Amino acid sequence: MVILSKPSPMEQFTNNHHRTTFFPAGVPLIDLSKPDSKSHLVNACEEFGFFKVINHRVPVEFMAELESEAIKFFSLPLSAKQKAGPPDPFGYGNKKIGCNGDVGWVEYLLLTANTDSDYQRFASIFGEAADKFRCAVNDYLSAVKKMACEILEILADELKIQPRDVFSKLLKDEESDSVFRMNRYPACPDPGEKVIGFGEHTDPQIISVLRSNNSCGLEISLKDGNWISIPPDQYSFFINVGDSLQVMTNGRFKSVRHRVIANSPKSRLSMIYFGGPPLSEKIGPLPSLMEGGDSCLYKEFTWFEYKKSVYNSRLADNRLGLYENIAA
Repeated sequence: MVILSKPSPMEQFTNNHHRTTFFPAGVPLIDLSKPDSKSHLVNACEEFGFFKVINHRVPVEFMAELESEAIKFFSLPLSAKQKAGPPDPFGYGNKKIGCNGDVGWVEYLLLTANTDSDYQRFASIFGEAADKFRCAVNDYLSAVKKMACEILEILADELKIQPRDVFSKLLKDEESDSVFRMNRYPACPDPGEKVIGFGEHTDPQIISVLRSNNSCGLEISLKDGNWISIPPDQYSFFINVGDSLQVMTNGRFKSVRHRVIANSPKSRLSMIYFGGPPLSEKIGPLPSLMEGGDSCLYKEFTWFEYKKSVYNSRLADNRLGLYENIAA
C-alpha cells in the first residue's frame, strides 16, 4: 500500500478553512462541501475551463491503492508491460501518442471505463494478482465517476437547465464511451531541460478528472495564450472542460488547452478519467442555452464522428474547427 505523505500545515489550513478562493493566476479552487463554493463552478468553466476540487469524498484509500497498483505495473520489465499492448487504441503505449507522429516522454496504459472487458490484458500480466488490479481500478473509477456526475449536475443547476442530468446521464449511460488513462513520466535526466511529456491539446470528451502524485508538470493555457504551471496536490482533483461540453454550451464553457512538462527529478504518475457520451449520441448546442438571437456556433455531430476525427488528428490541432459554423 502506498502511504500518501501528510499535507503541509499550509495545505491543511487551506483544506480545513477554505472559502472560495484561487490558486496560481486566479484559477478557481472549488470546495464541494460548501454550497457557496459551488456557485463559482460556472465562472470557472467560462474563464478557465479548469478548476481544482477539494473535499470531493473520493476515499483516500481508493487513491492510494490504485497508485500502488499503477506503480507495480509501470515497474515491470518492458517485455511484461508490452503484453498489454500495443495500443489499439487501448493497451500499453510508450512515447508514441496516437497514430499521427506525436511523441512524449511518457508511458501509459489506456483502458475502457469498463475494466471487465480489459480483464484478459490484466490476467496475462499479473496472473493471480489481476483481480486486485482490476478491483483497484473499479473502486477508483466508481468514486471518480460519481464525483464527475455531481459536478455536471451542479453545473446544470447553476445554468438552470432541465433536466439536471442533461450532462451526467451521458456518463451514466450503459453505452457511455468513457475511458481511463494512467500516465507515467520518467524522471528527467536533466531537470533544467524543458522536456515535453505530453504535448498541448484539449480533451475531446465532456469532462476529465485528473489526479497525480506529488510531482509537478501540468500546465494550462490562459485566454491570453500564456502558460501557467499548476502545483501538484495528490489529495485533490483537477477538472478539465472537454470539447463536447464546450459545444453543448455553445462555446460558453471553454475546453482547456493543457500539456505536461516532464522536467521533474522524480517520476510523475497521473490518472485521468475521461467522461464520454455513447458513440451514437448527437452532440450540439443545447436549445435551452441559446438565448434570444444567439448564433449556433457549432454543427451537430455524433460522438463517433468526432472521436474518429480526433483519432486522425495531431494533438495540437484545433479539432473543433471542422465543426464550427463559419457564418455564426
